[in-house]
Amino acid sequence: MKRERDEMESIVWQTPANPPQRHDYIFNNGVRYVRPYYFEFISHAKKRWAGKTIVDLFADEFKGRPRDYYVSAVESGRIQVEGETVPASYIVQSSQKISHFLHRHEPPVMALDVIILQKEPDVLTVYKPASVPVHPCGQYRKNTVVGILQAEHDLAPLFPIHRLDRLVSGLLILARSASKADFFRQQIESGVIEKKYIAKVVGVFPEDEKIVDANVNFNAREGRSTAEVSKDCGNGITPLKGKVACTKFKRISTDGKHSIVSCQPITGRTHQIRVHLQYIGHPIANDTLYLSKSADNVSTEGIRTGREFKHFSQFDSDLGSGDASEKGSGEDFTNDPLCTNCPNLAPKGYDGFEEGLWLHCVQYSGQGWAYECPLPDWAILS
Repeated sequence: MKRERDEMESIVWQTPANPPQRHDYIFNNGVRYVRPYYFEFISHAKKRWAGKTIVDLFADEFKGRPRDYYVSAVESGRIQVEGETVPASYIVQSSQKISHFLHRHEPPVMALDVIILQKEPDVLTVYKPASVPVHPCGQYRKNTVVGILQAEHDLAPLFPIHRLDRLVSGLLILARSASKADFFRQQIESGVIEKKYIAKVVGVFPEDEKIVDANVNFNAREGRSTAEVSKDCGNGITPLKGKVACTKFKRISTDGKHSIVSCQPITGRTHQIRVHLQYIGHPIANDTLYLSKSADNVSTEGIRTGREFKHFSQFDSDLGSGDASEKGSGEDFTNDPLCTNCPNLAPKGYDGFEEGLWLHCVQYSGQGWAYECPLPDWAILS
């Protein structure tokens, strides 16, 4: 116990105040990893946590690690209450400050550059690669668009003014000041901004413009949305749970097997374009979450998105250790004796290659401004 506490005191950890650096990244086989680092999470006990032992709290709320790990973390002082080491049987009270010092492994993303499209004094536009989150969230901190731009271009602070799902590529607009971010937010809230995407979908999409008005109901537990329309079941119209949503679609081209479709979301619901395309029978052709088993001409020939964007990419980047082992080694980082992810670089559950969606943000425009992004390779049907 004493030896573990002495080791704890000798470790230097990071907080959100520590900016990402170039040497934080390791590149291997087209994948960008983050060199594991020590980090302290701080939270205040929620009401539902009160009355639980400190170990039960973590085992119940944070299931990514086994209970034995939390017992060891409490006993070694890596989990503390109000800055003090407590026994594993300690009963948590509401609003207490709880800290968790851990060896943090971030999920990997595809090793695609975040390309700067336009750099203005108060606005930055970039080509966001698929698989990279926009900003720190969940297990991602450095492996984000904001983190990479800070590490590789010394651009900070940045304020993303719209959302792009992690697996979606394309145009991302970031304000370089809080006042400019407010300017964009006001236009978004007033509904004057137009958004355009393209998607590669299953089958021959209808030639005429198609407008889909179907509520979108997002299930956070399942991580997916469903489309809903009112139905008269004889006992009255069934009430809808989802939010009002509308998307306009127009076919650009088709090869008889797939179609490239222009998508204009009028509203902005979670997975709106993806679920609306599924609803009308033309899901995105590599969207495993929304591909219907009954859809005709579903292609299982997925293209590795890392190759799709090769004209924007530098896979064997000199920003990290090009010869790094995917499983990690003592030369890449120091293994932590308590860490449940060491000696791997990636956390458990993130070891496989992840493909980006064939969904790409092309343009955003508002009152007096417009920004565009180049098309990906998959948007050109042979």
